[in-house]
Amino acid sequence: MRSTAPDTLDLKLLQALQLDGRASFSRIAEVLGVSDQTVARRFRRLHDTVRLRVLGMTDQSQLGLNSWLLRLRCTPDGAEQLAGALARRPDTSYITVISGGTEVMCAMQPRSRQAKESLLIERLHRTPRVVSVSAHCLLRRYFGGPFGWLSKLNALSPGERAALGAPVPTPSNRPVVLDDDDEALLDLLARDGRAPVIELQAGTGLSEAAVRRRLERLRSTGVLYLDVQFNHTNLGNEVVSMLWLTVAPRALQEVGRALAAHPEVRFAAAVTGRANVVAATVHSHTGDLYDFLSGSIGALDGVHEVETALVQREVKQLTYEPDR
Repeated sequence: MRSTAPDTLDLKLLQALQLDGRASFSRIAEVLGVSDQTVARRFRRLHDTVRLRVLGMTDQSQLGLNSWLLRLRCTPDGAEQLAGALARRPDTSYITVISGGTEVMCAMQPRSRQAKESLLIERLHRTPRVVSVSAHCLLRRYFGGPFGWLSKLNALSPGERAALGAPVPTPSNRPVVLDDDDEALLDLLARDGRAPVIELQAGTGLSEAAVRRRLERLRSTGVLYLDVQFNHTNLGNEVVSMLWLTVAPRALQEVGRALAAHPEVRFAAAVTGRANVVAATVHSHTGDLYDFLSGSIGALDGVHEVETALVQREVKQLTYEPDR
């Protein structure tokens, strides 16, 4: 029976998609020296084996909006139900059950103050089995978002990376203003970041030229970026952890940059709260996590405390997929 573990070509394809999620199979095939049919076949297989999906994500900061990380402590019988309910919301992502099943962590990107207050103040505090709610505003992202973990694989050669890389966005100094057609386009791409232009036309009612023009604007301003969703365990990462670091203010930037450079770190950001830096990490086993904590984290000047929790289950990455 053929192993489902990704091979070298699979890893190259995954990294190519992280560099430019809308790159055509023919472009990827030309750079990798294989046929279009091979790339398409590998893509379909990865979809089935590691749940590969390319999704269009909206960078809230380019719209002048804030993103939040929520820590929801629950009774042992309430975490799974709460995580499932949150996963069905369109303004949430990266929902995990941690701390032995007594806590849910959730990233939230509300599009208005009313939406944020509705969830944080009205709903969650009144939800049965929720013991406490802790909300942390994301202040500075050091790694994650447009910079996906797959970019650290080093599967592609420098020449292949240069040939496949998408143009670097040039964000505006002012928040980008979206209209209804932009929102409709982003909604479609959030379900399938590789949706063909003809499907985007059908879904928005726009002309081909208008769709291409809006896509270019959304990507060039940094509002839209393409990210890759997949199952980490199929790449040998059996241990996924969340770290909350209490860092001296003077050391925030240095610690953040150091975390971003480590291959184990798939997300790192400065946030509000006593633990003012949060990081998500992946490891092959708990011994690797120990080495990372005692060596890499222990060597960082300015880190006063570290709280570690293992991810028991990822309920939602970028979009919700009910268990099959």
